[in-house]
Amino acid sequence: ETRHTSGSNAIRFRVIKRGDNMQIDLQEPLNIRSITWMNKPLPFTRDSNAYFVHFPKKLKPGNTETVLVNFEGFPKVAARAPWDGGWVFAKDKLGRPWMTVACEGTGASVWYPCKDYLGDEPDLGASLSIDVPDSLVAVANGRQKEKKSNGDGTSTYTWQVLNPINNYNIIPYIGKYVTWHTDYMGEKGKLDCDFWVIDYNLDKAKIQFLGVDSMLRCFEFWMGPYPFYEDGYKLVESPHLGMEHQSAIAYGNKFRQGYEGSDLSGSGWGLKWDFIIVHESGHEWFGNNITAKDIADEWIHESFTNYSETLYTGYYFGKEAADEYNFGTRKRIQNLTPIVGYYGVNKEPEGTDEYYKGGNMLHTIRQAINNDSIFRKIWRGLNEKFYHQTVTARQIETYISQQANFDFASVFEQYLRTTQIPVLAYHLAGDTLRYQWTNCVSGFNLPVKVNETWIKPTQEWQSKILPSTVGANIHFDRNMYFDSRLQ
Repeated sequence: ETRHTSGSNAIRFRVIKRGDNMQIDLQEPLNIRSITWMNKPLPFTRDSNAYFVHFPKKLKPGNTETVLVNFEGFPKVAARAPWDGGWVFAKDKLGRPWMTVACEGTGASVWYPCKDYLGDEPDLGASLSIDVPDSLVAVANGRQKEKKSNGDGTSTYTWQVLNPINNYNIIPYIGKYVTWHTDYMGEKGKLDCDFWVIDYNLDKAKIQFLGVDSMLRCFEFWMGPYPFYEDGYKLVESPHLGMEHQSAIAYGNKFRQGYEGSDLSGSGWGLKWDFIIVHESGHEWFGNNITAKDIADEWIHESFTNYSETLYTGYYFGKEAADEYNFGTRKRIQNLTPIVGYYGVNKEPEGTDEYYKGGNMLHTIRQAINNDSIFRKIWRGLNEKFYHQTVTARQIETYISQQANFDFASVFEQYLRTTQIPVLAYHLAGDTLRYQWTNCVSGFNLPVKVNETWIKPTQEWQSKILPSTVGANIHFDRNMYFDSRLQ
């Protein structure tokens, strides 16, 4: 009723460097009321959203310590979740309370005190206890460990995550939920799948959520085992469109195919499956399993997950369908700013190119590799090598080049760090094709398929004699994202 929250967070940390100060983040207008260590209060100072905790002595490197942080206040309310972060205080269609949080980008400190840094995660997971009226149900990440009646008209639900987890993925869902369970027999054995929806949506949800099985089958094939078998997989209905909360995916697509009933690619293939189930679940591999150390490299999350939509389309509807879907998303590329943003300032990239341009970049790289066995090995290898890790863009780029046995450094530089669309200038005289790359970074070396022939353009003019059957009907592979210009 009042949109007021209160609680505490026990933060366990390992001391890396000898010192007697540490930072804890909590965004205004919330306030930290007290911080205790070894059952003794600690003094602290505040600078905007950062609190600096002062210990009575220098802590020894290697020690594991715990501070208990008590907080309360009226948190920021999301104006347009999930794009605008904060608490969501909604009502279901029967007027009953329905609440959750969405905070990617904004940061988890918008609703609870934490070390709000993307490059570090709770190594041993997290536990979340939620007090709610007895008439409501509380759901969170991982597995439900306990439901306890408090004897005062409220109950406490406790959920536990065993795996490392991004701070922004730890999320409560509160509402009139009902649930059902299925087992998925995956690459690591039995995966527990649980589904939570508002009670009046149970019947249609049971039909729509059948798509989870096909999603898991496709993604385990392409990307390797689901990364969080210990915590299970959950799909939880939310009052906003959706978000990739680890082991508790937020679902608000209103049980429709496509993206709220539309096809973002315009190809028609995007209406064959539920966008939120596919896209947000894809983040379990890229975003949750593999996490960027800095949000400037958020393309690691969004470009790969955008491309998982193409992988899903191809897995069930064939290569041509996948090509059409991917090509259809190209019209959404803006090229206003580079995909990679500014490092060290926790600033999200602008626009949506990390989705559509990034997805087209990966499709381009796939064509250049020209071997889906290698391409699949790369995707699975990424999730194995960087399992439950935070990474930099250079780590991902280097791994792909090494496994493909081709240096894609200039390709990543072109598509991620400039807004220039590379242009292949060409001239055809008889059977002789002359060509060069223009409008590109130095050393740009993307190989290109011309009809059924491969060429390796550079920024110097080159020539190749094409098969006589080509004639004037020259065409470049449209699955590769570049422009061509007849000279």
